Amino acid sequence: ARRRRAVPPSCPAARVSQVTVRDALNQALDEELERDERVFLLGEEVAQYDGAYKISRGLWKKYGDKRVIDTPISEMGFTGIAVGAAMAGLRPVCEFMTFNFSMQAIDQVINSAAKTCYMSAGSIAVPIVFRGPNGASAGVAAQHSQCFAAWYGHCPGLKVVSPWSSEDAKGLLKASIRDDNPVVMLENELLYGVPFEMSEQAQSKDFIVPIGKAKIERQGTHITLVSHSRPVGHCLEAAAVLAKEGVECEVINLRTIRPMDIEAVEASVVKTNHLVTVEGGWPQFGVGAEICARIMEGSAFNYLDAPAVRVTGADVPMPYAKILEDNCIPQVKDIIFAVKKTLNI
Repeated sequence: ARRRRAVPPSCPAARVSQVTVRDALNQALDEELERDERVFLLGEEVAQYDGAYKISRGLWKKYGDKRVIDTPISEMGFTGIAVGAAMAGLRPVCEFMTFNFSMQAIDQVINSAAKTCYMSAGSIAVPIVFRGPNGASAGVAAQHSQCFAAWYGHCPGLKVVSPWSSEDAKGLLKASIRDDNPVVMLENELLYGVPFEMSEQAQSKDFIVPIGKAKIERQGTHITLVSHSRPVGHCLEAAAVLAKEGVECEVINLRTIRPMDIEAVEASVVKTNHLVTVEGGWPQFGVGAEICARIMEGSAFNYLDAPAVRVTGADVPMPYAKILEDNCIPQVKDIIFAVKKTLNI
């Protein structure tokens, strides 16, 4: 539920609401189901149960069985149905209860959805959104805690978005539903209940966040921190701590993994001369590895005063024990350590 801040009506902040990521996603789905009758939602427990994470709360009662569809526990089956519906002119939103279970349907996502437009010489569009929680949650161990940003970001034919804030979540989901390409939307379960400020504009029915454009969440001059999803918040926390020590970090929220806004990263590196990437996924062939390679291959490399550094998840399947889990996920202290190492302070 939204909570209005206690400020005078004349103050600009009076038009800003606190909205959770869950409610922002729900708003986006509601508005797009209402706007376009071709849009429908399907997945496990999305209808009568209001969604495993309550993202689709109230939508089945409002739009009925044909627009919000409960499926059997068969990812390969319902994903194939969704891809076929998209090829036939509908605009499905296909929810995975976790992206770890999208492995059951990766043939449909890659071989059916991602490649069809190219293989049909552009004559068949596949306007579909694959969405759900991605990356580590809390206490759910290896088979529920993997980040697939690098996996899906690797594949031509897909667009891949990864929201952090409520504004990201709503704007990117609406943009993804309206896009004629298959879009993978990697959310984070631990962010669903987190409230963020949303402006009146961001809550309007016309609001979208363009796919492929990063956002500078904090301006800085000494070092660039690039991240996506939940670690963006960790970067901002680290930046606040470092600011007290005189280090000004520029924090970039990628928002989109593919196509990647490398120009925004390059412009920041030219200004700060230092780069640290932060992600929850594994290090090998990761998002940070791609950013570092692109910077090295481009003109911004000449502006680096120190090697780029990656902060990533540990290179192991996620343990169940909380203390081990905490040591496998990048923490604020890890980002601060990487920044000081890069700046040699």
